[in-house]
Amino acid sequence: MAILAVQQKRIGLAYWMQQVLPQVEKVAEGFGPDPVHDLRTALRRCRSLADGLMVFDSDPAWKKMKRAGNQLFQSLGDLRDTHVLRDWVERLAPEGDAAARVLKDFLGIREQELQSLAAAALTEFDRSKWNNWSHELPSHAARIPLGSPVFMHLALERWHQARELHRRALRNRTKVAFHDLRVGIKRFRYTVENFLPSLHQFWCEDLKEIQDALGDVHDLDVLWHTALTIKVFPDSVSQVCWRARVENERQKCLDKYREKMVGSASLWKVWRAALPKAEQLRLIALQRLEIWASFLDPNVRHSRHVAELALQLFDGLPDGTPNGKRETCRYILQAAALMHDVGYARASRGHHKASARLIRKLNPPLGWTADEIRTASLIARYHRGALPSESQKSFAALPPSKRSLVQFLGGILRFACACDQQQDSQIRRVEVESFTPVLRVRAEGYSEATSLAEHLASARYLLELASHQPVFILSTESHAA
Repeated sequence: MAILAVQQKRIGLAYWMQQVLPQVEKVAEGFGPDPVHDLRTALRRCRSLADGLMVFDSDPAWKKMKRAGNQLFQSLGDLRDTHVLRDWVERLAPEGDAAARVLKDFLGIREQELQSLAAAALTEFDRSKWNNWSHELPSHAARIPLGSPVFMHLALERWHQARELHRRALRNRTKVAFHDLRVGIKRFRYTVENFLPSLHQFWCEDLKEIQDALGDVHDLDVLWHTALTIKVFPDSVSQVCWRARVENERQKCLDKYREKMVGSASLWKVWRAALPKAEQLRLIALQRLEIWASFLDPNVRHSRHVAELALQLFDGLPDGTPNGKRETCRYILQAAALMHDVGYARASRGHHKASARLIRKLNPPLGWTADEIRTASLIARYHRGALPSESQKSFAALPPSKRSLVQFLGGILRFACACDQQQDSQIRRVEVESFTPVLRVRAEGYSEATSLAEHLASARYLLELASHQPVFILSTESHAA
């Protein structure tokens, strides 16, 4: 437990962002392997933390922070590569080898050039902006607790991505495929390392070993390409000898990878077993959408209340959804309700249209489809403003069955939003009392002699249109009388 507590202290964004500036000063004093490694580690952790948190928080500061560190990180990475390649030359070269001398001379010159580029990147690095971000962004990250189910869900997404790259690499066996696999496993590893400390303490050694094995494969490929490019081999015998040594080391690395990642005892299965089950994905993905919306919505409490009212209406109404799709439509309605006001982050006037655009641009989280996200965006679009019409391109492009669904769910959401027009939860709950010959809705907290009643009278029209029957609103107080 003590080890885990230390990990959690060191895992936070604030910790790693605050490590960057002191390490920048150390590297500026001299480009030794250790200072370069420490600065790259701090930058890498900041970048990978931002990469995960940007899924939930669309604040542009995340992209700016990542971009600010990219040039410095890359220049230091190129410098680090020369150190690694020099180590490989030491390990692979026969004693007194002419090709090794040429490689070392080339890498020495290249190292000096890269130090100059890295020094320029250090000079251009905006320390003031970084300092501001290090105070601003950690409060965003703190809103989602480590180990949260949504981080488990994100890790599973990246597990699937890496797993697919694994299949492709074993099928194609190309250098590019193995490099892409290494990148995919890195993203999965960093997600676990940054956001799931309880799993990382069990998986860290295997994840590092696998990433290092694929990293060595990549380094050996770069070494061989460099040797051929600068023509270091004095004759064909030397080239064949070097080729055999490089291929032998490369195969050892691939065998190490296969030993852990192929077969019945594959680590892929171990990791998958600890991540969310298939039947949990839709619900956790909905939580992800809710968190994403909370970073943009100026009144999250209102949106959650509207979602509750919308679901109460949906559950009480007769089935107006496609066959066998009622549960799916319920999730879509709930998501649209939770996200319907995100457009306020972009525009006050016409925010419903801005909400639709923002939702439509989302990558569908695991367990949801792109079509479901598009449907949710349209439902949010019609929570206010103009009614659905064939003159609107996005609505006109839908098949007739989907238009009916958008009208039906959009009508429910519009009515639920109207119930909380003042965002004060005056109407605490609603109940569909009957639906023949009219829809009779009991609203707790509703009063007929108010401006809210007038607003509801207008807002109910889309629901009446979709359900083909009038909606009659009653207060619970009149029912008791």
